[in-house]
Amino acid sequence: MAPPKILLIDDDLVVRTAMVQFLADLGYQVVVAADGERGLRLFRSEKPDLVITDIIMPEKEGIQTIVEMRREQPSTKIIAISGGGRIGNANFLKVARSMGANDVIAKPADPDDFAARIKRCLSM
Repeated sequence: MAPPKILLIDDDLVVRTAMVQFLADLGYQVVVAADGERGLRLFRSEKPDLVITDIIMPEKEGIQTIVEMRREQPSTKIIAISGGGRIGNANFLKVARSMGANDVIAKPADPDDFAARIKRCLSM
């Protein structure tokens, strides 16, 4: 059986690189996108088991990406992540949860907690 496929959407190359390694080390298959537009295209073509998306991104930000994914595939499992911004993490993550994210995580995330949340989302 193939490992679960995770679509990671984050505009920060350093974060993307670290997260891909982290997810691969946990045994997941990972596809990556640098923004919401590319993420939506991969979402449609790759049919991931879980989407992990940043909130603050160019092109199409994470909230709109979540809304569109929910509209197209209501059962999609989504984790929103955010390092904050000028208004702060909590507000972005609260909005992401209200727009359909199954879970929200502030960056930087505790690796063990993050791994447990991914596993929980995949088992929903």
